[in-house]
Amino acid sequence: MTDPGALQIVLLVVLGLLAGAVNAIAGGGSLIVFPVLLATGLPPLPANVTNSVAQWPGYAGSTLSARTDLGGQGRRIAITTIPAVLGSALGCALLLVLPQSVFDAIVPVLVLLASLTLGAQPWIKRWTSRDGESEAGRERPAALAIVTFLAAVYGGYFGGALGVVLIAVLSLLCADSMRRLNAVKVLLSLVVASVTVVLFGFFAPVDWFAVLLLAPSTLIGGYLGMAIAQKMPDNVLRFSVVVLGVAVAIYLFVKG
Repeated sequence: MTDPGALQIVLLVVLGLLAGAVNAIAGGGSLIVFPVLLATGLPPLPANVTNSVAQWPGYAGSTLSARTDLGGQGRRIAITTIPAVLGSALGCALLLVLPQSVFDAIVPVLVLLASLTLGAQPWIKRWTSRDGESEAGRERPAALAIVTFLAAVYGGYFGGALGVVLIAVLSLLCADSMRRLNAVKVLLSLVVASVTVVLFGFFAPVDWFAVLLLAPSTLIGGYLGMAIAQKMPDNVLRFSVVVLGVAVAIYLFVKG
């Protein structure tokens, strides 16, 4: 960001707060920040890596807020954490190794798919919803590890609506309440984000001034968002993010 205006600074701070809350409640908060970073003049690749790094505090806040719901899920966390680390590292490597032209070509498709996935979240929840008590023991650890790895590759490469993908995977392959699975979702999002912070911090064109503006607000938003995840309807937030994401995808298609 070169010589950002006051409006851009305010937007980044406010939308960082909203993104942190949306990631905790519904997933897809990165789709809120990404277009604003583009609007500040950042190209798609720097905007993407900056966005990924800036989301880390939000996931940390959400995980801290969800610590009670993580209790008793040690085996599930162990099964998914290592694949999440390996997958996100591979996704980051692909982003850094492949030519920027590949990212420029694929990012509109990823934004569009992530936005549509976020819009379909209510149907995904209904389709994958399980009664944790009646289906206890129907875990699929091998499949869970493999699919978590694939989701983390996506998260390392782009990551928009990663939370939606993760909660769908967890709901389909695990027998538990949505609240407890949502806690694992934010923890795995934190794992993926931690890998991106390390790799992108050293090897990618991160705009650290933008991260400095976004990090505190995503932290607060993530903590508060997780605290009210079971009380606040997320339909309006989801609809807004989907519309915004589709608009960004169209803009990137036209621009490209």
